[in-house]
Amino acid sequence: MSKEKLIQRYSAPERINHWIVAICFVLLAISGLAFFYPAFFWLTGVFGTPQLARIVHPFVGVVMFAGFVRQFFRYWHHNFITAQDVEWMKSVGTVLKGHEVGDTGKYNGGQKGMFWHMSLCMGLLMLTGIVIWREYFSIHFPIPVIRAALLVHSMSALALIAGIIVHVYAALWVKGTIRAMVEGVVTHAWAKKHHPRWYREVTQGRQQGH
Repeated sequence: MSKEKLIQRYSAPERINHWIVAICFVLLAISGLAFFYPAFFWLTGVFGTPQLARIVHPFVGVVMFAGFVRQFFRYWHHNFITAQDVEWMKSVGTVLKGHEVGDTGKYNGGQKGMFWHMSLCMGLLMLTGIVIWREYFSIHFPIPVIRAALLVHSMSALALIAGIIVHVYAALWVKGTIRAMVEGVVTHAWAKKHHPRWYREVTQGRQQGH
């Protein structure tokens, strides 16, 4: 495939940011499940020992949150949900059959919904994580507040894990999506089919630039 037929979707800094957040998420999901379910306690070995896992887990969480905040301010203006996005969500069955719905911009309704879902979960995880962070912050909160924070933290983590599973499945389902986040480029055909409005904006902007 010649370079002339490719469009840049994500820059190198964007991709690095994404993979830092993704790697942190995997480490946190594994260690978090180990803390939450006794049968999975052996997974604390991802950080070496159970003791080290409890120490490192919150620090990795801070790194993930910081990386996501960078992503949030980079993409939030692309993720306002419109009436067209609602129609897309209602027609998700049609989309799964390979037929796109509506004049989609840079992100479709499903991606926008996932963006806000992840934003909410990340915010709750960070806030509750601070409350339950032993040695540094938890000593400043009463036991009932810590218990409530633990519950919300766990529920938010499970909701985020479920969301990421859908996110990964969608990326694998739509051929060419993984390439966008690994190499940063997509074909004209991919962009025109899945994100027609974004495709027009990019190609028209390029023509005007010349």
